[in-house]
Amino acid sequence: MTKTPHLYLVDGSGYIFRAYHALPPMTRPDGTPVNAVFGFSNMLFKLLKDVNEGAAPTHLAVVFDAARRTFRNDLYEDYKANRPEAPEDLVPQFPLIREAVKAFSVPAIELEGYEADDIIATLTKKAREKGFKVTIVSSDKDLMQLVDDAVVTLLDPMKNRRIGPDEVREKFGVGPDKVIEVQALCGDASDNVPGVPGIGPKTAAQLIQQYGDVESLLAHTHEIRQPKRRANLLAHAEAARLSKRLVTLDPDVPLDDWPLEALEVRALDPERVLAFVDANGFKSLRARLIAHLGEAVPGTRPEEAETIAVKEIDYETVDTMDALRRWIARIEEVGIVAVDTETTGLNPASAELVGISLSVEAGRAAYLPLRHRPRDGLDLEAATLRQIPPAEALAALKPLLEDASILKVGQNIKYDLAVLAREGIAVAPIDDTMLISYVLEAGLHGHGLDELAKLHLGIEPMTFKAVAGRGKAQVTFDRVPIEEATRYAAEDADLAGRLHRLLKPRLVAEGLRTLYETIERPLVPVIAEMERHGIRVDRAELNRLSAEFARKMAALEAEIHALAGEPFNLASPAQLGEILFVKMGLAGGKKSKSGAYSTSASVLEKLAEEGHELPRRVLEWRQLAKLKSTYADALAAAINPRTGRVHTSYSLANTTTGRLASTDPNLQNIPVRTEEGRRIRRAFIAEPGCRLLSADYSQIELRILAHMADVAALREAFAEGLDIHAMTASEVFGVPLAEMDPLTRRRAKAINFGIIYGISAFGLARQLDISREEAAAYIETYFKRFPGIRDYMEATKATAREKGHVETLFGRRVHTPDIKSKNPNQRGFAERAAINAPIQGSAADIIKRAMVRMPAALASAGLENVKMLLQVHDELIFEAPTASLEAAQPVIRETMEGACAPTLRLSVPLVVDIGVGGNWAEAH
Repeated sequence: MTKTPHLYLVDGSGYIFRAYHALPPMTRPDGTPVNAVFGFSNMLFKLLKDVNEGAAPTHLAVVFDAARRTFRNDLYEDYKANRPEAPEDLVPQFPLIREAVKAFSVPAIELEGYEADDIIATLTKKAREKGFKVTIVSSDKDLMQLVDDAVVTLLDPMKNRRIGPDEVREKFGVGPDKVIEVQALCGDASDNVPGVPGIGPKTAAQLIQQYGDVESLLAHTHEIRQPKRRANLLAHAEAARLSKRLVTLDPDVPLDDWPLEALEVRALDPERVLAFVDANGFKSLRARLIAHLGEAVPGTRPEEAETIAVKEIDYETVDTMDALRRWIARIEEVGIVAVDTETTGLNPASAELVGISLSVEAGRAAYLPLRHRPRDGLDLEAATLRQIPPAEALAALKPLLEDASILKVGQNIKYDLAVLAREGIAVAPIDDTMLISYVLEAGLHGHGLDELAKLHLGIEPMTFKAVAGRGKAQVTFDRVPIEEATRYAAEDADLAGRLHRLLKPRLVAEGLRTLYETIERPLVPVIAEMERHGIRVDRAELNRLSAEFARKMAALEAEIHALAGEPFNLASPAQLGEILFVKMGLAGGKKSKSGAYSTSASVLEKLAEEGHELPRRVLEWRQLAKLKSTYADALAAAINPRTGRVHTSYSLANTTTGRLASTDPNLQNIPVRTEEGRRIRRAFIAEPGCRLLSADYSQIELRILAHMADVAALREAFAEGLDIHAMTASEVFGVPLAEMDPLTRRRAKAINFGIIYGISAFGLARQLDISREEAAAYIETYFKRFPGIRDYMEATKATAREKGHVETLFGRRVHTPDIKSKNPNQRGFAERAAINAPIQGSAADIIKRAMVRMPAALASAGLENVKMLLQVHDELIFEAPTASLEAAQPVIRETMEGACAPTLRLSVPLVVDIGVGGNWAEAH
């Protein structure tokens, strides 16, 4: 039986806007906006694969508007006159979308003088005459006049909804054959079609149902009982006739160059379509294309096709020693295995190991359940028996996981190292797909497993909630049935292995292998060991601080209520706003979208500067409230009951510049400028018989700036060990060093550090409480005294615009996708980030290099008992027995100050300040 040919006509011009508004802003590496291009390309690929439950098109074309002016403008000059200009970031996407259509081997049709709708009407007519079915991919109401039961339908691609005669009647109140009659009467404001004033869609439908068409209605206008409606019809009869001509699609557009035979669906040209998606950075679409095209895809690595184009998934539950031994033998044969652990929680210091996943090839993985337990109320006795005893299984795995000849691959493998270390297994060597991605594309996207799987493999992984439940009903992983746990856990190992095969070869190809191999990869076990050690915290001191903060807060609350003249909830911004801006009538109140007055810190600070006591007291109360809840109380709660220490977790791929981020709890943001903040640091103490040692790089970012910008005056000042802020003040403000006062030095310090972050005159003025003009003059004088800095800044921004990224001294790339944004705020932020990233990122690289070398340096000096506990940006915190302090200091200083060698020779010396104390505050 011959299959009925089926023509799909995509309303390209209309769909572009749907795609544009459906997706958030996206840019490709060179800064060109591509969100509409991406949405359009995805839709087109989906259409080519399979549409509407298996009804794939046999013929396909995308139809565009060639220009705004058509024959309708000759009929009515104001036709579509009210249409706004296309959004600025959409305009450069129009030609790219036409490129996309060609890349997918699909005809793109447009014709001067005609709208896309007219071309669609013509092709629909031709197709119907030849016995085709027609699907118009659009939800545009103007195209609904073409709908014909069982032959012509519309498909709304955003809602995957078919629009047939019934749906047309639902919208217009009439069938498709009467749509133009209704539109002629009610007009169309978006296209500036006049219609008849006072007649809306509902009334128009009623009139057409009664009289049949516009001409019949106009011939019987005298029968209309409503005087105003009758008068409008009489006065605007010609407008109704004109409107009907405007909304009626022309089914006879000259399309001799496009016979239906030319619209047959053609096979994708792999080389052409992949070149297009690669040029635009559509990684997830590339993955889906490779999976669709199969293994023989020109231009793809064999491992790339094997990794993505997986036809079958095989996830095995390993619940016998024979099965485990088979997997171990296979891993030993291959020499590489993707590993993932499942636990009862997110904190490796307290979570219990539940199971281990293993994978050696794409699509095949195993889950080894170890400690699954019956879920409350369910009989899982049989399931709990289908597990190898943990001690026996781990004893079999330990030699494999510690074998130096077998590479262990993981996604955020630091967590797995920590979990397995508590089981007595020291996993090595390792590779981390999260960090490989981070090195390759920092700043372009996140680096979590789910995001990477979607981006590079076109796969949406199973969620934890899908197996463990949601909200209060959620269970820990040890309560998940083993069969479900296998599907979830084995997938994680499988995906990590696939990502490793895809991403690892790019490190060499893109010149980033050294950065990964010398900094990121060797840092993982170092950080894992630091997290395992943790740091001792004095719970009693935290409790005393919490109580003291509570007393001070209560006293401040009483003062604030007295100043307000009534009690209110200080924690409620809405109530505070009413007190400040309604009851007290203070100037400067601004309401947010919620209707409440803003009481942000900047608002309160401005009011306090104007001499208002209540906002100043509220700022004090808020600071104490944060210290109490975020530090005094939260740190006490974070003390591990097993170790008596706090174990922070370092996020290795959360910043764009390479800096580490501390979480759960965050120990990098403890305030040090206030006495109360410094008291929090006093609660971090050394073990009995030990002391804390703080090693801090002195002004490392300014030193890097002096080197990168090649500023002779700064280099000489650092070489001579001068007070850099005093020297800067002397240069900028013309004050001799011998006569330097603290205020002038403070202003110079603000400029020095502000310049690193691309500070504006507005920002400096606010920071120093001076006029914007004065701040601008300071910055201009600074650049005149140190011209190399401005040259560096401009050159860095130019590099970012050209390459889409900037680099640190060690080759780390920080991508700046918004550097060409049309939005001035986004562009300005990206420019400031581009200036700062090489400086901050180089500082991060240097301290990471020092951390990587530190364990070996201490061990070679016989100081294994000196432990590195914390990294806080430019500072390292150690715990050392009192007897080892004197020997440890030169080793630590030499390792940190020599961290650049032999890769890089800085033109300024690195200096490390070391302090020692019984607690962190004393040592700093």
